[in-house]
Amino acid sequence: MHIVVCIKQVPDSAHIRVHPVTNTIMRQGVPAIINPYDLFAIEAALRLKDQLGGHVTVMSMGPTQAEPALRKAISLGCDEAILVTDRIFAGADTLATSYVLASAIRTLDQERPVDLVFTGKQTIDGDTAQVGPGIAKRMDMQLLTYVSRIVEIDPAKRRIVVERRAEGGVQVLETALPALVTMLEGSNEVRFASTPDMFRAARATIRHWDRTAAGIEDIKQVGLKGSPTIVSRVFGPTPRAEKARLIPLDPADPDSAATGLLEQLLADMPKVRKELEQRRSAP
Repeated sequence: MHIVVCIKQVPDSAHIRVHPVTNTIMRQGVPAIINPYDLFAIEAALRLKDQLGGHVTVMSMGPTQAEPALRKAISLGCDEAILVTDRIFAGADTLATSYVLASAIRTLDQERPVDLVFTGKQTIDGDTAQVGPGIAKRMDMQLLTYVSRIVEIDPAKRRIVVERRAEGGVQVLETALPALVTMLEGSNEVRFASTPDMFRAARATIRHWDRTAAGIEDIKQVGLKGSPTIVSRVFGPTPRAEKARLIPLDPADPDSAATGLLEQLLADMPKVRKELEQRRSAP
């Protein structure tokens, strides 16, 4: 079984700042990490490898600075890593990114047939959750999103059964391979790297694929040219100047306390009060 895990190196959100004048993200001095959701995807792939055997390839699109993220994935147990990197990919949105990764996976499939692709449910820098489904659509793969558990997989029958978190409960879904699975956070416990694997990761050769090696057929669909998304402005939340107020309430009279609290809230929001009064008086 050949499993591909797509990961992304992202800025550590705990250290991100927004420039007060340009309203752009300040990346200087911000440490880079593997997208946290992708770690659960890596662990899911490695557990299947432990159970069934096979080969796990980790893949990322990004600059050469993303190599440490791929080496970390190898230290966790992945077999090889591919960095899809080319200056022409710069400025890619989710549409262009899914095109590049799908092309690279399709090229890799010619070397060793791909049975399963894992991604995290989304990234912490974009939060769109679009790249995984975009890859599946471009490759005509079965798509399983927000998966919380791999219930069963049968390589011989080419079937996979998963639990998927949905509104109001959990869905149990079965589909055919090849498939793409996006993993939820907390779906498993990410392992620690062993000392032999850390040495192996340090010595590993990271394969670099440019546009030609990745099988990119149309350069108009990559980078800024292939990215219809336009970010007009990035800004941080404005700090609130007002301080918290203490509203005295009588705990012995809960109805009166609730009424007093509601009256105080409506006094602070006259537009809401006016709208409620208009709705009450409407026929």
